[in-house]
Amino acid sequence: MLSVIPNPPRITLPIVGSEDQFPVRRLYCVGRNYEAHAREMGADPEREPPFFFMKPADAVQVAAGPEPTDHPYPPRTGKYHFEVEMVAAIGKGGRDIPVESALDHVYGYAIGLDMTRRDLQDEAKRMARPWDLGKAADASAPMGPLHRAEIVGHPDQGLIGLSVDGAPRQSGNLSEMIWSVAEQVSLLSTYFELQPGDLIFTGTPAGVGAVERGQTMRASVEGLGEIALRVV
Repeated sequence: MLSVIPNPPRITLPIVGSEDQFPVRRLYCVGRNYEAHAREMGADPEREPPFFFMKPADAVQVAAGPEPTDHPYPPRTGKYHFEVEMVAAIGKGGRDIPVESALDHVYGYAIGLDMTRRDLQDEAKRMARPWDLGKAADASAPMGPLHRAEIVGHPDQGLIGLSVDGAPRQSGNLSEMIWSVAEQVSLLSTYFELQPGDLIFTGTPAGVGAVERGQTMRASVEGLGEIALRVV
């Protein structure tokens, strides 16, 4: 049986030290998972349980070269914000996964950005509407190559940050997460049956802000290197 339209391309991530690729299935993102960021967004981290939103898989933009990758500024926004995050890639699926064994399901980790049309997200919040227009723009999930957990372990501390044109804008430590990677995997698996290929954006530290065309973002996570993107 033939497809009636051309088959969409399969979204994959390069794997460090391998010629193999990691196929992407779904993108889950946790909100306000660093205390300082929760406060800068007007929330009280002491009282809020974790919550999640999603991006389409084809929002992934691979940024793996030595030179900055051109990143498109999306339409219908004047307030395009960066949010640097560590991304956990699921290699073994499951439902109702215990916290104690949750990291056994993680294949590896990468640097990612949750790029956000903040003006559209803020409007959606005011009107109690979904965040899709703010969070799910084309190329709104740029990512670096995947590092296998069997090599880098499961990072739970280390610097995470982002600069714009060389000026530091975000800085934090993975140890500052309110909900650990294991807890995120476990909780998500009570809502969805996680599958190999799922990605979890694990939250961003404080300092999120706007970026303009012509500026270059450099995002880093200790142990996972750095990615660079030029906004065009």
